[in-house]
Amino acid sequence: MFRSFFLSKQWSSWSVLGTLLIMASLWYQVQLDVAINEWFGNFYDTVQKALSGEVKVTEGELFGVLFSFSKIAGIYVFVAVFSGFFIKHYVFRWRTAMNDYYVANWQRLKHIEGASQRIQEDTSKFANIVESLGERFISSLLTLIAFLPLLWGLSMHVKSVPVFGELPHALVYAAIIFAAAGTVLLALVGIKLPGLEFNNQVVEAAYRKELVLGEDNDSRGQPPTLKELYNNVRKNYYRLFMHYMYFDIAKYSYLQFGVIVPYLILVPSLASAAFTLGIMQQIVRAFGRVESSFQYLVYSWSTIVQLISIYKRLKAFEQHLKEDDFADDSNMPVIET
Repeated sequence: MFRSFFLSKQWSSWSVLGTLLIMASLWYQVQLDVAINEWFGNFYDTVQKALSGEVKVTEGELFGVLFSFSKIAGIYVFVAVFSGFFIKHYVFRWRTAMNDYYVANWQRLKHIEGASQRIQEDTSKFANIVESLGERFISSLLTLIAFLPLLWGLSMHVKSVPVFGELPHALVYAAIIFAAAGTVLLALVGIKLPGLEFNNQVVEAAYRKELVLGEDNDSRGQPPTLKELYNNVRKNYYRLFMHYMYFDIAKYSYLQFGVIVPYLILVPSLASAAFTLGIMQQIVRAFGRVESSFQYLVYSWSTIVQLISIYKRLKAFEQHLKEDDFADDSNMPVIET
């Protein structure tokens, strides 16, 4: 799964240089996001001045502020589109590396249950999911590096918070605690999902295999057998739906409550007019970026569940090859000297 791409000279230009290019692109996008956060502060301060009537703000000034955003957004769109195009090629090369390795060992693997699916489908899913999770993880890490010091500085404007009163840098602590609580909550609620996803692929593969065999063999794919196999599929799906239901209840309840968390913390400061509208927007956006970065597992848990299931199936492939190699070595004649 990894050696065929990252430790192969054939794919080194993609696996090494490609990974570095993706990381550089993500870092640049984070810097643009920081610039947009600063722009929001300036824009809402300008709007506040215009609406208050205390300071004359011309239409030209407002258009100028909006135009400055279009420049940042235009660069962001270009970088994001180029990065997405390159990543698609990157993922396909990774899939190709895995595919070539498994196909080269096809005669030793074709007897494993669902072998064709694992090579044709699982390799593609594995490369896509690992790249997606890796990209998201690196992006979250880079976002923390950029926005955590920013939120730390903006916390100086918040002199008091509900319940605790004066608490320096309360926004940073609140983001960390809330994200950690959500991660633990969803990990506990979704603890059974990986096993159910794996079982789901097993019963699906068994059903699909019987259908394929029935195309060429009249003795296979008979209605009673297909009915029994499909019942196994249905039972596992129903269990999966039930577990995902209470997982989604916990997930969406947590995320919706998270929308108002920064505003709850800012209530005393808003009541005392401790800062401008622009500062509030910067604080809320920076808080959201830091919070979502710490919530990497919260947003990725469903995807991680799928990855664990795919990893188990491909791992069985590689374990089979290792056992074959070990058996071949054990059967080699011993030469006495």
